[in-house]
Amino acid sequence: MRRSHMPITRVEEFNDPGPMPRDVWPATLPPVRQLLDEGLDLDPVTVFVGDNGVGKSTIVEAIALQFGMGPEGGGTGSRHSTRPSESMLCEHIRLRRDFGAPRGGFFLRAETMHGFFTHLEEHPNLSRPEPVFHERSHGESFLDFVIDRARWPGLWILDEPESALSFSGCLALIGLLQSIVESGVGQVILSTHSPVLAAFPGATIHEVGEWGLRRTAWEDLDLVRHQRSFLESPERYLRHLRDEDD
Repeated sequence: MRRSHMPITRVEEFNDPGPMPRDVWPATLPPVRQLLDEGLDLDPVTVFVGDNGVGKSTIVEAIALQFGMGPEGGGTGSRHSTRPSESMLCEHIRLRRDFGAPRGGFFLRAETMHGFFTHLEEHPNLSRPEPVFHERSHGESFLDFVIDRARWPGLWILDEPESALSFSGCLALIGLLQSIVESGVGQVILSTHSPVLAAFPGATIHEVGEWGLRRTAWEDLDLVRHQRSFLESPERYLRHLRDEDD
């Protein structure tokens, strides 16, 4: 039986005033087109894995914006933005939610965290002092933010957080997010290139690529197979690169 009280149960196209043209980016990306055509059911932990440029960050960004989060990260209601670059996908989707589910949450993007932390320093919460995140390393500040905000249940959307984290940092992040999900009213949507984060216990994994979206077991991911192969014999990959240069 599916657990209840998830902030989002399904993402689908919103056709008012009309459907998103399929010949306009980002609907030209197969995963985005599939999302619009078929909709997508979400689980307590949903992970998107795929190469650069296939559309996974575009999808999680649109979900975050439609939920009311800022495009460069932050909590629900945040409008922090330095240079708008988001797609129009958020205007063409709607989110289904469980009755009584939390309406709050947080969006974390590793590529914009420095600017977001600066925004927090310039607009401090006077009623509740918080850590000065710039005084920590990139990875430490990322984890500190999750620890500081984890007291609030809701939706957590993370876009490629591994760029800020070491191996042990990725494991620590999984532990923090697990506690949020196990609260019974927390949910995680994660976009990643990391086989460690993709191994999130109990996660539903969608492999994203030219085929669209396909539900895939962790051990069957191209990401996992390629990295295993590289670790077993890195010289084969490095020799191939040298051959290309020649």
